[in-house]
Amino acid sequence: MKVGAVVLTMGNRPEELRALLDSVAKQDGDPIEVVVVGNGSPLPALPESVRTIELPENVGIPAGRNVGIEAFGPGGRDVDVLLFLDDDGLLPGTDTAELCREAFAADPELGIISFRIADPDTGVTQRRHVPRLRAADPMRSSRVTTFLGGANAVRTEVFEQVGGLPDDFFYAHEETDLAWRALDAGWMIDYRSDMVLHHPTTAPSRHAVYHRMVARNRVWLARRNLPALLVPVYLGVWLLLTLARRPSKTALRAWLGGFREGWKTPCGPRRPMKWRTVWRLTRLGRPPVI
Repeated sequence: MKVGAVVLTMGNRPEELRALLDSVAKQDGDPIEVVVVGNGSPLPALPESVRTIELPENVGIPAGRNVGIEAFGPGGRDVDVLLFLDDDGLLPGTDTAELCREAFAADPELGIISFRIADPDTGVTQRRHVPRLRAADPMRSSRVTTFLGGANAVRTEVFEQVGGLPDDFFYAHEETDLAWRALDAGWMIDYRSDMVLHHPTTAPSRHAVYHRMVARNRVWLARRNLPALLVPVYLGVWLLLTLARRPSKTALRAWLGGFREGWKTPCGPRRPMKWRTVWRLTRLGRPPVI
């Protein structure tokens, strides 16, 4: 299988980006074609083998990654598999690409692989980086219902069939939107603990827009993808969970503002998943009300 890679950057981590690209170049098997997208910023000097695209403004994570996908032809069709890697991550093993090729070749229903993210110093995988409810053992691989945006591999047939990431989300939940559409089309998603991306331990709330975007996009996600009966259930559960976590007044104000924005603004095309997909998600351990 022919493998490509998309790396999105804002140009503020040149050393980490170079280390990541070096780790991609060291992968076993055929060379990986890499596209680096500068999201509203000029790019540092990069190896000649790397294709570069500089966007005049920051269009957000999903739209930026979609630009990278289209660099490989419509829906990424010039390659069979695309890796999506954070610019401050690093592939510590040289066999990750080969493991991806083997996994996709062995399972024609497999559409997406979510890698395990580990801190390079401690080796610890944060609970939030295990894309399932039963996340206590990050070393257990399993079928899952979503994936990690900056540490994954996607069969490009998925993009051709269900489309790319939702541009308007800008940041947060764009992976789950794509995951639900892929699952509804019959694809499967695996979390693989043996495919590792080293990434420094960080908190998602470091982003200034975190609370607003998380809330707004959660509403959009439900409005776009869930059967009408489940929309209020799903969002009601998340509202109660948010209140139970007792966020600061500033965070709660931003979250509630985003929640309202999600109802008042267009969410994009609505394509509710089939009820058999709801049951499929439930059997996989995460019914779409949690």
